[in-house]
Amino acid sequence: MPVETLIRAPVGLLPVIIFLVILVYMDSYKLVGLRLVLWVIAAGGATALLSYFANGYLLGASGLNFTDYSRYISPLLEELLKGLVMVYLFRSNRIGFLVDSAILGFAVGAGFALVENFYYLTSGQGYNMGVWVVRGFGTAIMHGGATAIFGVMAQVLTEQSMKINPFYYIPGLLLAAELHSVFNHFPGSPILATLGTLLLLPPLLWFVFMRSAKAMHAWLELDFDADTELLEQISSGDFPNSKIGMFLSDLRDKFEGPVVVDMLCYLRIYTELAVRAKGVLMMRENGLDVPVDEQTIEKFDELHYLERSIGKTGLLAMQPFLQIERKELWQLNVLQ
Repeated sequence: MPVETLIRAPVGLLPVIIFLVILVYMDSYKLVGLRLVLWVIAAGGATALLSYFANGYLLGASGLNFTDYSRYISPLLEELLKGLVMVYLFRSNRIGFLVDSAILGFAVGAGFALVENFYYLTSGQGYNMGVWVVRGFGTAIMHGGATAIFGVMAQVLTEQSMKINPFYYIPGLLLAAELHSVFNHFPGSPILATLGTLLLLPPLLWFVFMRSAKAMHAWLELDFDADTELLEQISSGDFPNSKIGMFLSDLRDKFEGPVVVDMLCYLRIYTELAVRAKGVLMMRENGLDVPVDEQTIEKFDELHYLERSIGKTGLLAMQPFLQIERKELWQLNVLQ
């Protein structure tokens, strides 16, 4: 690799990584693990490779000139491909709050930008240092920020939903593509576009972090109290007369006795793990990171065994009194 390329590489590749590291550091709850971040960066890089071939095909098939294509078609295609990674993270319950949607969204865009900039570095076209300042501080940050905005909007629209409506993703996708398109409208003023990106995105993401931290703190306190009260009801002698106890009693007409017993065990273990997860998150909020003990791992094994024993129909019947939301499943993912 030529010496000039080695000099330009840090300018083109490091800013987006540094920005991502800052976002992860700002996460006081440590919601996003390093291994997940690295996986998401790699997935974002894969979308860059896919978009390279897709853009090449569509550019020829559309009959548009390169400028018009880069302004109107390419942004939508690239944000759609990056957004699919985020959709997978939502559907697999890896995202529960605005903080992790912003971090993981930015990580997808960072992976995309790293692969794209590395391609330009090794293409031998000899761009000057000014171009690499724009690509490193402008284009790369734009890619990360646009996908982060998609993730934040999707989280806002879907956080109360167990079964995510695909239409909830459309507003975030359109906004991300619009921001990408606006950036591409300034090929003659790249410094202006870069300054706009740097002035817009950091304050926006800072606001997201502050709002999410307050919302998460309130949710932890309220939900912790509710889960603790439920555990007390299960352990008390008056549980058969409680609403959940009567609900389980009604299920005896639809399920065999051993299955109903497994449902009660599942409810108890699920709630214990939920309380444990919230306790871990509260300790992280105060700077303490407690490792998961062997007993907790065994509870997860027992929970998965009970899920198989109860079956999909039984789990579906339990949802009304489990009140499972994506945040509940997400917190168990954090703990597991």
